[in-house]
Amino acid sequence: MASLHTELVGDGRPRFAFLPGLFGRGRNWSQVAQALAAAGFASVLFDLPDHGQSAWTPKFSYPGMAKAVASKIDLRLGSAANLILVGHSMGGKVAMLMALNHPELVSALVVIDIAPGASDQVHTFTPLVAAMRSLDLDALTSRADADERMRAAVPDDAVRLFLLQNLRRKGGWHWQLNLAMLGHSLQQIGDWPDTGDATYPGPVLWLTGGRSDYVKPEHVAIMTRLFPAVRHHVVADAGHWVHADQPQAVIEALLAVAVAADSDAGVSRP
Repeated sequence: MASLHTELVGDGRPRFAFLPGLFGRGRNWSQVAQALAAAGFASVLFDLPDHGQSAWTPKFSYPGMAKAVASKIDLRLGSAANLILVGHSMGGKVAMLMALNHPELVSALVVIDIAPGASDQVHTFTPLVAAMRSLDLDALTSRADADERMRAAVPDDAVRLFLLQNLRRKGGWHWQLNLAMLGHSLQQIGDWPDTGDATYPGPVLWLTGGRSDYVKPEHVAIMTRLFPAVRHHVVADAGHWVHADQPQAVIEALLAVAVAADSDAGVSRP
């Protein structure tokens, strides 16, 4: 099982756990986690397998990723983890699967701009993978040099910066993520595993971007079957990276989930 890197933001027992999307790292959620910490809710940020500082695996597996996250949470916090699990995109699929398979670890679930079904948009990553793999790492002189070399293939500054966060210099320039395996696994990353008759009865907030096409009308039925207590909220003027486009809206939504969960559990806060 893959060893996972985590980072704690805030003091005390974490209330939130964040699972990032493809090519992302836990620290992508630092701005949101710091705002939650200021409100008294600590968070644990995960690097998923084959990303960031977490261990690499020989093949892509959603059940394997969900099992690794569940084991890490159980190891750190025990069976009374009481976490609000937040997952974006690929991380959202991991979060949904973990809630279905390990509901005892999850007090509430927040799924951001992804659905429990096929995500054909994952193939938009194909040219990004090609751009990363074509970068001549031995010829690089600096991160700025890498940025300039990738500009033609990835003209969007924000996307290019997001990809280059995975470039590291220690021991020579290299990609910190398992680029070869992930690049060959885009079809599997876009898929959704068979979950049988499992359902998660707890509260679920489904946040989607108003400008995103990742979640489609046909996804509503399966989402409602798997998560009967789901509540759908569309964040206006946000694309697939909802938390980057509208961080304050996401922060406010997450705080509302935490306050509601504490109220249902009879927890009073100053």
